[in-house]
Amino acid sequence: MRLGFWTPLPHIVQEEPAIEAAIKAASTRGGGQVDELHAFTRQAITEAEECGFDVTLVAERWLGPDHASWILATALACATSKMEIMVAVHPGMIAPQAVAKMGATLDRISGGRFSMNVVNGWWPEEMNVFGNGAWLDDTSARYKRMDEFIHAIRSLWTETNPTLDGDFFKLDGTELPLKPVQAPCPPIYAASRSEPGKNTIARYCDCWFAECDTDFRKYESNFEKIRTDIQEMRARAADFGRKLQFGLSAHVICAEDEASAIQQAIELEEYGSRNRVALTSAKALGAGLVGTAQKVAERIDAYADIGIDLVMLRFHPTLQGLKTFSTDVMPLLKSTKRH
Repeated sequence: MRLGFWTPLPHIVQEEPAIEAAIKAASTRGGGQVDELHAFTRQAITEAEECGFDVTLVAERWLGPDHASWILATALACATSKMEIMVAVHPGMIAPQAVAKMGATLDRISGGRFSMNVVNGWWPEEMNVFGNGAWLDDTSARYKRMDEFIHAIRSLWTETNPTLDGDFFKLDGTELPLKPVQAPCPPIYAASRSEPGKNTIARYCDCWFAECDTDFRKYESNFEKIRTDIQEMRARAADFGRKLQFGLSAHVICAEDEASAIQQAIELEEYGSRNRVALTSAKALGAGLVGTAQKVAERIDAYADIGIDLVMLRFHPTLQGLKTFSTDVMPLLKSTKRH
């Protein structure tokens, strides 16, 4: 199993002083020569790499003070030497031809450490403002666009004369001049609970992020659901003659005793009830990585046993949580690969 670390961005992590200060600075014109949000994310990612984390996911929140994922990811790629840099992208915001070119560029700059996370999107206002009216009310149409989007990018990365005559995107056989380092192409990650979304992932993607209920108290039932879903997605991918890897997003709360960990989890739940953006932080509690170091390690190893290849983790406070995990939990893990 590989260890992933969410790049700490305003909409990804629970409020903490460093993030709040960075948001205030980023929301004000002017400032000094050092951008506080970039400085904080750079520190967090370089420390995560030193701790032995394998991947970082740079999420995208267009309607917020977060830095644009592609630009921040490039800066982080230049600040690291081993970590895979996964960039989030929304179908409909940027043309697949442009995404393929940017992805190939970042793959070459990073020495083959780029990957892409496709997010179909849930926020109409964000899609309309930054995608020039890109929101589609028809759910089936959104998944059709996602399917064509991923199909187009994979074709551009792997084919000499890529063609596609879709409802949303067209490829006329023009070859992408710039080639990525990785063969056959950089990894593509995605999450979806819908049938058409799962089919797209099984057919074109390399890793499916499993989903579960957001309640950390439902660890046992969530665990069994994830086990069943992995088996189902393996069979679905096999129908296309392919194999998938599996990921899981999780918020880790590691404390000296169970009661303290549960109290912190309840506080994060309360934070997540504020709005849909705050819920992004709290929903990762569902993986149940709440408790003592021994309990957290045992549950991560259990996920590895049922087929999870990557756990994408977040902490609060970010740097302290990362340190606690690396010193208290990682030595107990039996399933992780080390650099």
